[in-house]
Amino acid sequence: MLMSQSGREARLRYLANSFRVLVPGDHVTCAVSGEKIPLDRLRYWSVERQEAYASAEMSTKAELKG
Repeated sequence: MLMSQSGREARLRYLANSFRVLVPGDHVTCAVSGEKIPLDRLRYWSVERQEAYASAEMSTKAELKG
């Protein structure tokens, strides 16, 4: 039986130009806003902090707070 990952948060390993799925799911959570980010829309993350961000602005906020 095929198991659906709908509504489940994925766990990822963020790499320099990509990410690796450690635990399957359909989204991750923005480290700044708490917003759910569908994996197919994930564009911003920090390799150093291993965090995902919903937008470039959220990424900048995290970097400045860092």
